[in-house]
Amino acid sequence: MENNNYFFYVLRCGDNSLYGGYTNDVQKRLIKHQSGKGAKYTRFHLPVKLIYYEGFTDKSSALRKEYWFKHQTRSNKIKYLLGHGVDCRLL
Repeated sequence: MENNNYFFYVLRCGDNSLYGGYTNDVQKRLIKHQSGKGAKYTRFHLPVKLIYYEGFTDKSSALRKEYWFKHQTRSNKIKYLLGHGVDCRLL
């Protein structure tokens, strides 16, 4: 059985921007973002909502996915999310 201990996640920010990140605890990280104590970007784009996460067995794979996502255009980010079943109608 696979243990997904590392995660890539995507937040929809208050201004409908998309933020991608990495964590080993999705719920704990989301609470940190929502309280304004997360990444500098999300502090200034509250509120945030978790719209997607994906588990990985190793940290480097999760970090590679985060890096890839952050370097995509907005339209490519939305295509990626749509391809993974995320409802993007509000974006």
